[in-house]
Amino acid sequence: MNPGTDRRLLAVDLGAESGRVVLGGFDGERLRLEEVHRFPNVPGKVAGTLYWDVLRLFTDVLDGVRRAGQVDSIGVDTWGVDFALLDRAGRLLGNPVHYRDRRTAGMLAEALRRVPAQEIYSRTGIQLLEINTLYQLLAMSLQGDPQLEASERLLMMPALFSAWLCGGRASELTDVSTTGCYDPVAGGWAYDLLGRLGIPTLVFGEVVAPGTELGPLLPELDLGAARVVATASHDTASAVAGVPFEAGRPGAYISSGTWSLVGLECPAPVIGPAALAANLTNEAGVGGTVRLLRNVMGLWLLQECRRAWSRGGREWSYDGLLTMAEAAPPFAALIDPDDERFLRPGDLPGAIAEACRETGQPAVAEPGAVVRCVLESLALRYRWTLDRLQSVTGAAIEVVHVVGGGARNRLLCQMTADATGREVVAGPVEATAAGNLVVQALALRMVGSLAEARELVRRSFRLDRYEPRCDERWEAAWAGWNRRFA
Repeated sequence: MNPGTDRRLLAVDLGAESGRVVLGGFDGERLRLEEVHRFPNVPGKVAGTLYWDVLRLFTDVLDGVRRAGQVDSIGVDTWGVDFALLDRAGRLLGNPVHYRDRRTAGMLAEALRRVPAQEIYSRTGIQLLEINTLYQLLAMSLQGDPQLEASERLLMMPALFSAWLCGGRASELTDVSTTGCYDPVAGGWAYDLLGRLGIPTLVFGEVVAPGTELGPLLPELDLGAARVVATASHDTASAVAGVPFEAGRPGAYISSGTWSLVGLECPAPVIGPAALAANLTNEAGVGGTVRLLRNVMGLWLLQECRRAWSRGGREWSYDGLLTMAEAAPPFAALIDPDDERFLRPGDLPGAIAEACRETGQPAVAEPGAVVRCVLESLALRYRWTLDRLQSVTGAAIEVVHVVGGGARNRLLCQMTADATGREVVAGPVEATAAGNLVVQALALRMVGSLAEARELVRRSFRLDRYEPRCDERWEAAWAGWNRRFA
């Protein structure tokens, strides 16, 4: 870090439930964060299709940029896999569809009917998930969606917002790598694979590396002269850039939020039969790294249960639910958090009860018991995933770094330490915003390397540590969970 500098950088971080605009200040020693605007991200359903309200989101982004005042640069990160289609004039052809929409139901099976799973995986290195961009596009193609024919350019979600800010129309690598349409070994779009699936290939455009400057803010926005940077625009990539790994101590990460992304940072893609069997995904990181990880359903399970209870007139805060979970009997029932029935909105407590009955367990119903079931099951799925990561790569994993909103969940952090038998280092909660900002700092040459950026993060944020407790009940629970769900 250059001593004596005092720069103002802005992170636009759009998550599946909310968005925020975070101002970052650098004084040469520490990174200071100030949330200048937070707003809900509420999808809407029209004629049976679930859409993102991108115009509302962009209005909120502009409000946040105005509140921040003059800044040196701006970077946008969002969730992965979703996209927008633009016409020849750069106009939006329709509201982007939400990845939890039902249009992709059956599309993974249809894709595998046309191209074997091993071939799709060997070309893309991406976990076979029905929500992936590849299967969304296949659904559009099979349904004869006129947007595909009219489209001149596909932009991933962070690229859409960046284009509206500065006019540059390029998608950034870390987000592109989530699509299942990109070949990470060849370093380009997998056009032949797309063609075999009947997906038009003319809509795919330029891909740029994280840290690429896209251009200044458009003058008509009247927001100043800040430069827009293609940061690590997939929110998990930003979060991993903000993981405070310790030199000489090999660690894994869990980016814990609506999804739990459990993985390792690797120097190259890990693609082969063992990685496919574990359904691991290879996504691009910062500085030429690869995020080898598995998507685990995550705190969506808790969020959707809370919404279901609220619809029934029972309101609880997250802290209240965790207090009830701590008091509930341990290991009353366990589920596979990645069961497809949990993917889409609906009566999630009912779906969990049904899953328990199907596996010969008591159907948990009381909120505390349901939440405890969810958290214990997540911790065991984390252990399963870490074991597969270790087996596939041969890497040692001494410590697990939990970053993101889930780092606040002390009960889940302790359960993760107990289930995996490893120390858990929790924090920073603001890893995504911090990672977004340090990638901008790399682009502006304010820090010299990713390692230097992570040292900055370690100095700037509180970290909590959880040691594993010896409890034979976790080993018994692991054996039972493994029999049912591994």
